Amino acid sequence: MTDIINALAGIAAEDPLDLLRDHRAQAKENAQLSFEALLEPVDPGSISYRDRYAVAAFTAGLLGSEPAEEFYRDLLRDEDESASLGVAQLLDEAGFASGPYGIHESAALAGENVSGPWFRVDEKTAGVLSERAAAGLEFAHLLVLHPRDARPVHLARLLAAGWDEDGIVTLAQLVSFLNFQIRISSGLAALVEVPVAVSAAEGSAAPTEAGTGVSTRSGAASAGRDDLTGGAEDARDVAADARALAEAGDRISSYPDLHRPPLYQQAGLGWVPWIAPVAEADLTDVHREALVEAGRAKNAYFRLLVRDPDALRARTLTDFDIFFNTTDGLGRAEREIAATAASRLNGCLFCASVHSDRAAVESGRRDTVQRLLDDGVDADLGDPVWNAVVAASVALTRTPQTFGPEHVSQLRDVGLDDGDIIDVLNCATFFNWANRLMLTLGEPEVIAPGR
Repeated sequence: MTDIINALAGIAAEDPLDLLRDHRAQAKENAQLSFEALLEPVDPGSISYRDRYAVAAFTAGLLGSEPAEEFYRDLLRDEDESASLGVAQLLDEAGFASGPYGIHESAALAGENVSGPWFRVDEKTAGVLSERAAAGLEFAHLLVLHPRDARPVHLARLLAAGWDEDGIVTLAQLVSFLNFQIRISSGLAALVEVPVAVSAAEGSAAPTEAGTGVSTRSGAASAGRDDLTGGAEDARDVAADARALAEAGDRISSYPDLHRPPLYQQAGLGWVPWIAPVAEADLTDVHREALVEAGRAKNAYFRLLVRDPDALRARTLTDFDIFFNTTDGLGRAEREIAATAASRLNGCLFCASVHSDRAAVESGRRDTVQRLLDDGVDADLGDPVWNAVVAASVALTRTPQTFGPEHVSQLRDVGLDDGDIIDVLNCATFFNWANRLMLTLGEPEVIAPGR
């Protein structure tokens, strides 16, 4: 099968950038396997190919990627022409604006709250797609534009629309994966646009007219506080949401007494799920193989994601190669700074905690790392390489992503070659996958004193 990331980026097999991607061969292979597991599984189960492609086309449109939207709408059109037209209409109605948005639960972070557009599928289109698929598109909008606004009630809505726990995990994985796939392809497209600098690959890549394929839809944001969801949401039927939570019963966990972190901190955070993970005693051989590491059977997050074992296994192997393969390329500290910057902008306190701590351990520069947590992604870290990595990671994390040739030049100017730059792209965009799972399937808790 054609490598989808290469196809969206305009990279041919055996081109110099394709050869550089092969330095992370496991990541490259398993990103493709993630596409197959989530978009084209051998057995689609309760989520039809049509609904998977509808969510993908809608997500690509929200991310502003014309190549990806066209690709996924073509797949959807082959399944259901009316559904493809319906998604196109919904994207026009949703408009297009710049994210990520979100309301922090912590009053200490209220100064960073940004209200943004919310979205509901109209009844006519819901009739074409089904109530269940419409709920999936609304959830996709949440994940793409304002993942830190997610609350337990959003999962209750999915349950009320006919999704089950396995389906919710697959849906969250699908949308979160697309946030990686489309951002990495757009980042690579920026590398295609400029001549290849110092790299391990022979030859050079000629500039193309591909660009990043960013859409220019326009839309207006709506604001307003909804205490039931905790986010700045459009007018909802509060009674219906309360009823959905009540009907979900113990299928949804809300943790009213949870010790939530007030600020970004290095280390000391745990994470709790809003829907039930697979019980450790119920893990099958298939589940355990998908976990990759035996110790992950003790972790509620991974036991939740193992509800879709093929997707989890491919995601884990992508993760390991991007962050732990140090045979060449970017240093570990810089990889962790890229992950921290993406997490900081998206508002994922848990991921920012884990990866800022790792960056501090790898670099020995704990106070500098803390400056990124305290002051945000515009902080001057006093290091030109770190500043360039953060700037690139932030550009890749914005919706639509704004990474372009100027970021490539900045990274090269501080001494990074194109293999290093691909590591930056991989690390930052992977955490647009990880953050969205962490933020929309559960929440962090303080388990140890932090800085």
